[in-house]
Amino acid sequence: MSSLITIDWDYFMNYMNHWNGSYIENDNNINKHWYKKYYEEKRRGIDITKSMNIGDEVDNFWPILKKNVDFKKDTKVLLTESHLAAYKIAIDNKVDSVISFDSHSDLGYQGLDSFKFEVNCADWLGKLLYEGKIKEANIVYGPYTNEHSDQFKEINEAYNINYLSLEEVKCEEPCKIIHICRSGCWSAPWLDNKFKAFVFESGFEFKNIDIKERHWNPASISLADQIDYMLYG
Repeated sequence: MSSLITIDWDYFMNYMNHWNGSYIENDNNINKHWYKKYYEEKRRGIDITKSMNIGDEVDNFWPILKKNVDFKKDTKVLLTESHLAAYKIAIDNKVDSVISFDSHSDLGYQGLDSFKFEVNCADWLGKLLYEGKIKEANIVYGPYTNEHSDQFKEINEAYNINYLSLEEVKCEEPCKIIHICRSGCWSAPWLDNKFKAFVFESGFEFKNIDIKERHWNPASISLADQIDYMLYG
């Protein structure tokens, strides 16, 4: 059984257990809303760049994964902004299963009714199962998730879905493709350099599909831009 390993960078975000935001993935939410949140909290005397970070789990992620999973020498890493891209990557590579590391299930949040809608970043994994594109979904929740498998009981009963820990992840065949998404609506821009380091630490050749550089520098933002961010962020 061939597998796609897909990793959402928000898997490591230490603030996801109290983060309830649901966003349309666009430039406004990938960039502006972070400045808005920063300025709002700064007015309260809170520097969110100090508290919103990644967990220490990132340090051992690759060693543990490589211990449990065989990778081909020419394994490729594809980098995208949205986790939605995993839908097409799975189909294009004709994999049988998906192993998804994420703070969110991405199975769909309206039960089986989720599949009445077009594929999006919140239901792409469920859609792959619903459309028969894959035989199995394996979800590895991040340590700071606020979700639980019981929330998806109806979908769990309809399809072959497993909830695993990092240590339990296995692949029947050597893995030849890894997908990593930044999910900039949920992952803070001041953590982008750590994202780059995480990718490099994989040791695999990688290709950036559509991730755009974010230049986080709130100290240099003009008053006019601050007002713009507060109004439209």
